[in-house]
Order: sequence, then structure tokens, then C-alpha cells
Amino acid sequence: PSNPEAHYRTTGPEIWEDSEGKITHFVCGMGTGGTISGVAKFLKEKNPKVKIVGVDPEGSLFYDFHKTGKVTKARTYVVEGIGEDFFPTTLDMQILDDVIQVNDEECFVVARRLAKLEGLFAGGSGGGCLSAALRLAKYLGPQDFIVALLPDTGMRYLSKVFNDEWMRERGYTDATVALTAAEIVSAKRKASKVRELVIARPYQTVFHALKTMQEQDISQIPVFEENVPIGTVYEDQILTLALQGKDLRKLVVREVMSKPLPLVPRTAPVERITYILSHENPAIFVETEESKFEILTKYDLMSIVASLMEQKR
Repeated sequence: PSNPEAHYRTTGPEIWEDSEGKITHFVCGMGTGGTISGVAKFLKEKNPKVKIVGVDPEGSLFYDFHKTGKVTKARTYVVEGIGEDFFPTTLDMQILDDVIQVNDEECFVVARRLAKLEGLFAGGSGGGCLSAALRLAKYLGPQDFIVALLPDTGMRYLSKVFNDEWMRERGYTDATVALTAAEIVSAKRKASKVRELVIARPYQTVFHALKTMQEQDISQIPVFEENVPIGTVYEDQILTLALQGKDLRKLVVREVMSKPLPLVPRTAPVERITYILSHENPAIFVETEESKFEILTKYDLMSIVASLMEQKR
């Protein structure tokens, strides 16, 4: 109870005074709810027409409850400081005029852009709040006055949100030019003479796999059992076996194959693909719309990405 009261007595009056009473929309993240509830109470007393807009991450309960009146099942999300899997007593849902839902990626990407472009060092929840405010602003006019509250500092997230590797590992990207796996695959198909995926079967001989690789001028070949990738055979593996005196005509693929290539969705950003390929993976699988697979290699990226990025400028 003391949390909403503190914001009612301090944060609310500060916002009202600094906006000279012109505020029309207050946008704020919802966690325990003390900030938005206390500020909203004060602003509504000053001007009942002020709209209170909560910000809630995908997976939290608040958005669905506000929209439908039903309590749904909470799901996991990464952003910290907003959202809950229960309803805190410090949160007044009745005072909300609207709730905007945000996802993890936009929370982190906007927080990073805020630091880069405006010099404001906020965390993921602040990024989510600003993202929601920007989305709201598209539907408002010059007479409207939005106040968005950024509650946290980026100092707490140096090893997460502001760590490039952490962002890439999770597929979050704030690239100026956004390319997806699907776009790269499409460009490869247009440029390549080989349209169908070249594969080996686990019961085939290693010699047969080698001949296929030589004919297709490829350095690795995926192994499929029915329509499922179960392994990979590499050119250097076969070379090692030959130097050891192994009879490639008697060895079968299942005996020598390595693990399957990593699989990424069609929506995977180019940064995610680059990260995987730079960590001891010479190639990856992309699952296409037809539930089939396409291979992307480092060479594909080098030959295709540059031209695609140039086209998008």
C-alpha cells in the first residue's frame, strides 16, 4: 500500500507540474503496479480525461485480463521489471484505460537505440515502455502530450541487454538493415544452379557420399532418414578415413556421420545466422514453408548478404 501512496504524493505531482497540466496520456510499465496506480490516481483527480496506458510483456497476465476479463496462463519472458504471473494488491486494474503488449525483442532493441540515439541509459522495461509510447503516438495528434516513465537504469544490464553476444545468442537484433534467413535462402535459390537439397542416406556407403559431394562441389552433405536430418558427413572426415586406410566402399554413412547441422527458423535474423556460423558450424539448416530444408553456408552469406543489404538501402 505504501508504494502507490508514495507515487501518488511524489511522482504524480511532479509529472503534472513538469507538463504544466498538459499531459493527455501516461504510459508506464506494470509490475507490482505501485507506480502506475499511484500516478494514475493523482492524474485522474487533476484531469479525469488523462488516459492511463499500461505496458505489459507477452507472457504476463495483465494484457489479456484487461482485454478479455479472463485470467490466462502465464508464459515465460525475458524482460525484467514488468509483467507478473499473479495480480499484486498494489495494482489497480480498474484505473487503466488501455494496455499495450510488448515483446522481449522490442524492449531490448529500443533500450539500446535509446542509449545510442538519445544518450538515455535505460533497461529493458524502459525500452518496452518507450516502444509502447511510440506505437501509441502514431495514433495521436499534435495536441496530445504523452509522458512515458522509464523506471530503471541500464547499469543493471551490461552483461545482457547491452552485450552484443547475449543479444545475438537469443536472436534479438537492432540492425539498421534487417535480413532474415528466408530472404537469404530466396536469394540463394535465384543465384544457384542447384535447386534441390543434396543429401545422403545413413545406409549408403561413405564412398557414395564422397562421389556425390565431388559431383555437386560441396564440402559437407546432410544425412536424412526419411524427411528428418540425423547427421552430417564432412569432406575432411572422409579424407581422414582414407588416410587411415579405411575402405570407403565398406563403411556406411551412419558409422561415421557427425551431429546434424543447426536448424534455424525462416524468421531468424542475419545476426543470429552469423553467430552460429562463426562458432564451429560451417553450415546451417533453414526450414522452408514447405517443411523442407535449405542449407546456408558461410560462402552463401558472403556472396548474398552484401547485395541484399545494398538493395535495401
